[in-house]
Amino acid sequence: MLPMVDRNYQTVTFNGILIYTTHGYQSRCSRATGFNELNESKIKNMEPSPPVNIAIRAIRKAGAIALFHFDRRDQLHIKEKGPADFVSEADLLVEKEILFHLRKAYPQWDILSEETSSKRKLQSEFSWIVDPIDGTSNFIHGIPHFALTIAIAKGENIVAGLIYQPILNELFLAEKGRGAYLNERRIRVSTCRHFEQAFLVTGFPLRYRERIASNLETFNRILPTCGDLRRSGSAALDLAYTAAGRFDGFWETGLFPWDMAAGSLLMQEAGGLTSDFEGRNGFLRSGNVVAGSPEIHAELLKRIQN
Repeated sequence: MLPMVDRNYQTVTFNGILIYTTHGYQSRCSRATGFNELNESKIKNMEPSPPVNIAIRAIRKAGAIALFHFDRRDQLHIKEKGPADFVSEADLLVEKEILFHLRKAYPQWDILSEETSSKRKLQSEFSWIVDPIDGTSNFIHGIPHFALTIAIAKGENIVAGLIYQPILNELFLAEKGRGAYLNERRIRVSTCRHFEQAFLVTGFPLRYRERIASNLETFNRILPTCGDLRRSGSAALDLAYTAAGRFDGFWETGLFPWDMAAGSLLMQEAGGLTSDFEGRNGFLRSGNVVAGSPEIHAELLKRIQN
């Protein structure tokens, strides 16, 4: 069973959602060695490492802020960063809450975050990769399908990932080599082996209008050959749902590292495959991603390439 937080944290509820107070907080997690100190007994019991406990606490407290503003969307200030690319006051407040906890515990770590971080080259041994609200368009239109994401990178390797859907209180979590979980339950990719039965999900690169025609061609090739197809508006949740076997496969182009980092580790730890459109491991650099169970990933990649 996956413990959600360290027992030193006291808990309160907000609108029925569990959040964490600062009372009882201990600073024992202030060193960047949490992953190096893991031992076999901890891995078997899936006790979150110290950095992941910090991330759990941050993402749940920030999730409560997201819920508060989701119920008051008419009061939000919203601006358009680019075509079909919005940022709301809620994005900034959620990000501020997350970064406060991460920086307090690990001030020496780099941070790559969607709304406020201009740093693209991460130089410290460990780094945080943050998307405060993935699915902002859903959020501002009152569609309850959005998520908060935090990933931890060691160099260029993702070693932990969290995706939190506060509406359903679903926390997807993975640490490298230790499995993938939804709340306290271990998750695996689907067992679907036949592409004509596959339930797929995708997204359209509306920020990059020049890619839409090509994406529609791929969409039109795949739709008649699969079981069904959705577009949800949150790449992070698409990856999390695919890792949990809710979808059999996913593809999208034009994404950023914070859209994919946490979900890519969830996929790996759930027994799935994630690649770029060439079948390689460059999806965080290219922004093009294909994910699914091994059988569906292979067939989906084949259809994207043809």
